[in-house]
Amino acid sequence: MDTVTSHTLDLPPAKPLTKDGLRITPLGGIGEIGRNMTVFEYRGRLLVIDCGLLFPEDNQPGIDVILPDFDPIRHRLDDIVGIVLTHGHEDHIGAVPYLLAERPDIPVIGSTLTLAFVASKLAEHKLTPPMITVKENDHLNLGPFELEFLAVNHSIPDGLAVALRTDAGLVLHTGDFKMDQFPLDHRITDLGGFARLGAEGVDLFLVDSTNADVPGFTTPEADLKPAIEEVFRNAPRRIIVSSFASHVHRIQQILDAAAAHDRKVVFVGRSMVKNMGIAADLGYLNIPDGLVVGMKQIERLPDDKIVLICTGSQGEPMAALSRMAMRDHIIVIGEGDTVLMASSLIPGNENAIYRVINELTRWGARVIHKGNAKVHVSGHASAGELAYCYNVVSPRNVLPVHGERRHLQANADIAIRTGIPAENVFIIEDGVVIDLIKGRAEIAGRVPARLVFVDGMTDQHASTAALRDRRQLADAGALTILAIVNTDTQTLAEDPEFFPRGFAPETTWVTAATSAITTALSKAEHPLDTIEAEQLISQAVIRVLERRYRKTPLVTALVVTE
Repeated sequence: MDTVTSHTLDLPPAKPLTKDGLRITPLGGIGEIGRNMTVFEYRGRLLVIDCGLLFPEDNQPGIDVILPDFDPIRHRLDDIVGIVLTHGHEDHIGAVPYLLAERPDIPVIGSTLTLAFVASKLAEHKLTPPMITVKENDHLNLGPFELEFLAVNHSIPDGLAVALRTDAGLVLHTGDFKMDQFPLDHRITDLGGFARLGAEGVDLFLVDSTNADVPGFTTPEADLKPAIEEVFRNAPRRIIVSSFASHVHRIQQILDAAAAHDRKVVFVGRSMVKNMGIAADLGYLNIPDGLVVGMKQIERLPDDKIVLICTGSQGEPMAALSRMAMRDHIIVIGEGDTVLMASSLIPGNENAIYRVINELTRWGARVIHKGNAKVHVSGHASAGELAYCYNVVSPRNVLPVHGERRHLQANADIAIRTGIPAENVFIIEDGVVIDLIKGRAEIAGRVPARLVFVDGMTDQHASTAALRDRRQLADAGALTILAIVNTDTQTLAEDPEFFPRGFAPETTWVTAATSAITTALSKAEHPLDTIEAEQLISQAVIRVLERRYRKTPLVTALVVTE
């Protein structure tokens, strides 16, 4: 079988776009699970599809969220005709407020539930952009772009695929999707629409890759009912369910089971309360009267009549379930409680999730999760579904999106097996630019597309250097050196003082470090200013510590001259 060529190495800056070409520039979501954002350029105007977040991993301490890199379009914000959102998950909508903070009047386009989730988020940022609600089968013109929206099934209601027509060619972007034939909301992926577009001639197919390495077809959401029922039937005390705050279908199944077993439900956590309230108000969540109660009301109920639904399925340290596990929450986990983790395990979160499971088990809870029960199904198409779509659409060119490198490769291999020429299948990275000209796709170079770290809950962006320092602090601690230096003689006026934090070296290293500083100052070839002296002292001490401990704390030298 032919193999696809990787288009990622040693690419020059993107060449100018030809007059009639359509440019596709992914700024996030390729080579990673999250941060989805793709920019389309045609006749001087820009269209953004999705604008999402990536959540930090353990090796990114102090980081709240990670954004797409807006730099390639920052000088052209006035050219943006709209932000089109395929669905309401954070990895597709979470960065919208950050882009709108730079130009608040960009129109935002999406389905009813998606825009409701976005509007709630924007209200916290005091942003009120124009919003355009669309649904499946709608058509919309935005500048030079003609858009058509198609229904797709996913783990959240109201998902949309987007077809984009220009004279340069027809593009179909699936968004996140699967082909559940028995969805809870009876809204299936519009394969008829996919086939119709295929007959018209799809020039570039952007396809969700998340489950491309999973054989067969994704299990229907409804197939979880027996496992959920078993949990409710056998739980002796409280049931605590953790899920994504946007997973409306999964929460509906929990509510149905609670009602059937005469249990009351409490939503725990701000995002869960807010999102489920929105979903219920819009009719996407059916809550029987009297089923959901407040936290104070459950104090009067027996434990075997209580269900708590909370966030924290990914081990997020500030989420409700993690705080319960660490005994830092009003809900105290105890012997006989059952914890149902009803979400997937996102790559990179494994350690955090297992820490939470271990702590919950320590307090006597029985933890049910994807690894030991059928309590989760994916929201993404598996390999069999992707092959089906390729055969239905028969695209001329394919761009696998939304996935790590292994997922992109697996998706590309499926496309080739269905008969698409390998040279027309593109495995790329964020920032690699594809131009579509008269139905033909080609690599046009690349633009910068770095990770943008948001520091804490502010809009300030942390640099990679700051992140490196934080990792060093976590790994080896810190050392501050206070030295009084005679700049005329290039000598220490007295022995320096050392203030170590977070590491416990032997006292003998102080003598060696002092000697190293003295030697380094004496060998300086010219009189040193304060900054140069601080750099020289830091480097001398770092060399001593590296030889003795094979790791180095974050060293800061403060020099006082005399």
